[in-house]
Amino acid sequence: MPFSVVTSRETWNAALASLPLAHVLQTWEWGQFKSRHGWAPSYLLWREDERPTAAALILRRRISRLPLCVMYVPKGPAMDYGNAPLVDQVLTDLEHLARKSRAIFIKIDPDLNAHPLPRAASLPARREWHESAEQIQFRNTMEIDLRHSEDELLGAMHQKTRYNIRLAHKRGVTVRPGVLADLELLYVMYDETARRDHFIIRPLDYYRDAWGSFIEAGLAQPLIAETEGNPIAALVIFRFAGRAYYFYGMSRDLHRDKMPNHLLQWEAMRWSHAQGCTVYDMWGAPDELIESDPMWGVYRFKQGFGGQFVQHIGAWDYAASQTLYWLYTTAMPRVLNLMRQRHWARRKTQASPQDA
Repeated sequence: MPFSVVTSRETWNAALASLPLAHVLQTWEWGQFKSRHGWAPSYLLWREDERPTAAALILRRRISRLPLCVMYVPKGPAMDYGNAPLVDQVLTDLEHLARKSRAIFIKIDPDLNAHPLPRAASLPARREWHESAEQIQFRNTMEIDLRHSEDELLGAMHQKTRYNIRLAHKRGVTVRPGVLADLELLYVMYDETARRDHFIIRPLDYYRDAWGSFIEAGLAQPLIAETEGNPIAALVIFRFAGRAYYFYGMSRDLHRDKMPNHLLQWEAMRWSHAQGCTVYDMWGAPDELIESDPMWGVYRFKQGFGGQFVQHIGAWDYAASQTLYWLYTTAMPRVLNLMRQRHWARRKTQASPQDA
């Protein structure tokens, strides 16, 4: 069951959508988007009797000017992890490809639930793969089953959440679909959110590309909350193969007491349901369900909408070279951290009284 390299968007997305654990980060569009930001995509498809059985979008990035690279399969491969021969074949092919490409390692990150875990899913640990110390995507998430009526979805929410949705309506918050012309507005609010919540974001062009290319492909939809015609919060939903994903959320400090984020989530659920999606993935949850986890507040917010906590197996690495893998993942980060510490120590000793 050899794999083939797919070069057609229609062929790839159709095959991917037919497979278990298909994910929007494995789509043709995601590979093309990442190709404009330093990664080279390859679309690998396994078939049996012309029927797709597995798919892996592989992103490859060169290491500076060295003849080396790293490889990543975001939220993939997509396949039936209960099929041991298939899992074994796909992992064998990925290992061979990593060695042939002179990759330091290849990372996989299937959207596979850890509970219950199919027996074949333990194969990576028996094939010299190991759990990665670097989780690119969130390991866990919160999911809402959309195969219910709107009344049933509302009934599954916490009472306080339903109250806040009604409160947003009462205080004059409305939600409208966003369009391509709104991308700069979305970024302004996203930048304000990042500054308030202390996380780093990329430049406007990156998000203009990420959001815009998926909107143009019909795989994403912004929703913008307004009061008296003024935008105060927004989110961007992605969708593929019957699943919707809440990837990006942004809000202004203004009018947060009007609960626009609660209304936005409800409208996102309604939009996803209308698009035929059966799952609303709220994208991101604590590593452990303990109050000291930094994402505990996010978890409680999402839980209020009826979100169910889902644990995934996380990312796994295959090191084509153990020595290079150790240098890349352990030694180099330590050196860079030491250099940063020395840099800030020098700046502190050289600072003027006004800077201290």
